[in-house]
Parts: sequence; structure tokens; C-alpha cells
Amino acid sequence: MRDAAGLDLRLRGVACRHGRLEAVAGVDLDVGAGERVALTGTNGSGKTTLLRAVLGLHRQADGEILVGGRGHRTAAERSWRRRACAWIPQRPAAGRFPLLARELLASSGSPAQAAEAADRLGVGALADRPLSSLSGGQLQRMHLARAVGCVAAGAGVLLADEPTAALDFAGQEEAAEVLTTLPVTVVVVTHDRAMVARCDRTLEMAAGQLREVR
Repeated sequence: MRDAAGLDLRLRGVACRHGRLEAVAGVDLDVGAGERVALTGTNGSGKTTLLRAVLGLHRQADGEILVGGRGHRTAAERSWRRRACAWIPQRPAAGRFPLLARELLASSGSPAQAAEAADRLGVGALADRPLSSLSGGQLQRMHLARAVGCVAAGAGVLLADEPTAALDFAGQEEAAEVLTTLPVTVVVVTHDRAMVARCDRTLEMAAGQLREVR
């Protein structure tokens, strides 16, 4: 582990359902502050559901999930969790409204740092374009830049779901460098070998169960 920045994660007996289907079954996990963890596994194994449960976005979840020692049962705790955790969704959508890229960056809480990250990622010149006009790779870079802004605004955990899937090889290397050098705890769902190689630990999910690979 390179530093102790960020917040620790603690999961105990976490189980998640989609209706009657159990997607995550009794997961126990400790992630230290500043640790980088890669989460691998086949499609449908429960990886995205687990991340959404940590964020507090999956309602059919049982067990204990602590971020920085805090739960998310009360409205105040849920509000704090949204600020404490930056989020890069899988296949980010442009949305139903004509949101501009700069508005997405501004929603990070630290527009200047997000805009600087967008420049570094090669999409800064697209800030005045609607998100719906961006390619998949450009949109993914914008969400990565927004996450950098969230970290600058005080987020201590970054949860990312396939953040390099729409990028070419050079873009994957660049995104992996940005994500794994941020001063936060990182849990990233990925099949990208460059990303996995940069993480401290690799975990694998299969049929809702979690095991450590390295």
C-alpha cells in the first residue's frame, strides 16, 4: 500500500437481491484506507450490485457496510456517503436531458480540478458539448475527470465499474495511471490487465461469492 489516504471499507454478511434472485451472498470484505482493489469476475456475478450496495444505491441489501466507520441508515449518513464516495458507472449514459459536459464536471464539487483532469485526459475542449454528442470513450473520460474532481472535493473512496471498457489500449493505460495514483481508496470492477496490475489486491466474484486471487 502506497499511502494511508482515503477511507477504509468494511463489509460484513452483505447479501443483495434482485427481486427473489440473490445476486450477492454473504460477502465479508475489509479494504484498508488508501488500498487499491481490483474486482474481477464474469458478467452477472454480482460485481456491479456489490458496488451499488456500498454506494447505498441498491435497496435490497442486507448486512453491514461501513465507509470510514460510518453506516448509511439515516438521511444524514446517506448524504455523507454520497459525498464520501466518488462513482464511475459502467457504460455511463448521456442522460435524458441535454446536459453539457462542463455541467457534469461541475457536479463533482470541484469544477476547476475536474476541468484540469479533462484537459489532461484530452477531452477538455469538449466541455461545451452536450454529453449526448460524445463518443463512448469521450464520455468515459469525462466521468473519470468528474471523479478526479470528486476526490479533490473531499471524497475518500472511488468506486469504478469498468472505467476503461470504451477506451483503446493507450487510453486504458492512461486511465489506469490516473485512477491508481489518486490519494483515495479505490475499488474497481475491471477486466483490464493494466488496471489489475496496478492494484494492490485482486478479488474475484462468482455466483455472488467473493474470493481473493492475489
